[in-house]
Amino acid sequence: MELLREIAPNTALIALFMNPDNANVDADIKAAQEAARALGRQTTVVSARNPGEFDAAFKTAIQKRAGAMLLASDPMFLGQRSKYIALAEQYAIPVMYWTREFAVAGGLLSYGGSITWMYHEAGIYVGRILKGAKPADLPVLQPTKFELVINLKTAKALGITIPQSLLLRADEVIQ
Repeated sequence: MELLREIAPNTALIALFMNPDNANVDADIKAAQEAARALGRQTTVVSARNPGEFDAAFKTAIQKRAGAMLLASDPMFLGQRSKYIALAEQYAIPVMYWTREFAVAGGLLSYGGSITWMYHEAGIYVGRILKGAKPADLPVLQPTKFELVINLKTAKALGITIPQSLLLRADEVIQ
């Protein structure tokens, strides 16, 4: 939310784009609403269970006058990132994504754990299990590597100036 505030400082309402079928949806909504409230921002939830519902969710966010959007972490969204990014461009709304793959594909801004790191760690776990370790004995890991990726081409298309302080913190800036 803080990153969204930096790129869209005058935005009072942020749309939370969620998949209501995701098991984490309630926790994700609560966390995002608390973060927004702490920054003096309001939220509205828009939902899509499948790519066919994306456009209607964007229209709802625009009708409610959301000035920015936060995309929830969901594998369906990742698999449909090209369609999602095209709609964000069509509706000219700044969106913050949860992994670098979105920014690389043309999304504005992403911040989140490294999927590459997660797959690497999953491979290590599989190796341990194949060598006889019991899955219940293995520790639960949380991501330790987070990446901030900014797509300046998309920012320019949206008419957004990315603050220099944010550019300096970025792990990757796409020209």
